Amino acid sequence: MNELTVAFTVNGAPTRLTLDPRESLLDVLRERLTLFGTKKGCDQGQCGACTVHLNGRRVVSCLTPAVQVAGQEVTTIEGIAPGGGELHPLQQAFVTNDALQCGYCTPGQVMSGLACIAEGHADDDEQIREYMSGNLCRCGAYAGIVAAIREVA
Repeated sequence: MNELTVAFTVNGAPTRLTLDPRESLLDVLRERLTLFGTKKGCDQGQCGACTVHLNGRRVVSCLTPAVQVAGQEVTTIEGIAPGGGELHPLQQAFVTNDALQCGYCTPGQVMSGLACIAEGHADDDEQIREYMSGNLCRCGAYAGIVAAIREVA
């Protein structure tokens, strides 16, 4: 298969890679760019562990062909904190609201939570739960996740 050279931005950094058209954005982030915060859960778009933002909108990166992000802005969990060792307010709210247990789903939950707030879907707990329904937590930390999003919204 013919490889394609693709230029895009990841967490504010210009990136240019030669990609196999079959590579997912998830695999490129983890294997080529060593951004391990984005997790591979189901690899079928059903669990939300691989959620990132593409031009500010949430996407499941396991189903997003990497070549389709040409010219676009990708933000991963590594790109949301203000720097200097500080956490993003939603990350801190996850900690203070016990919204994580094993932590595997947390990066995807946080990225979806940020989109939930930004898109105006955090008016009440029911609305948050509905918006976040595409992100699964095997540990069952859902009450804390909703509380964290509500706190930041």
